[in-house]
Amino acid sequence: MKKHRFVEAEGKTVEEAIEKALKDLKLPRNRVKVESLTEEKKGLFGMPGAKPAKVRVSEIPDKTSSQEK
Repeated sequence: MKKHRFVEAEGKTVEEAIEKALKDLKLPRNRVKVESLTEEKKGLFGMPGAKPAKVRVSEIPDKTSSQEK
């Protein structure tokens, strides 16, 4: 049985965080499930206090490997 792989990543935007996670997993976007854990928050007038976006990207299991006996 193959382990279910996932990674959590942060970025300035949700899209940047997803791209980082895809690079870590070495998978295309159509082979993963994306969960947004937190949205980015910008600091007031560019001041400190901004928070990054955080996502969890999970590999979608290959259906052929789960049907093996």
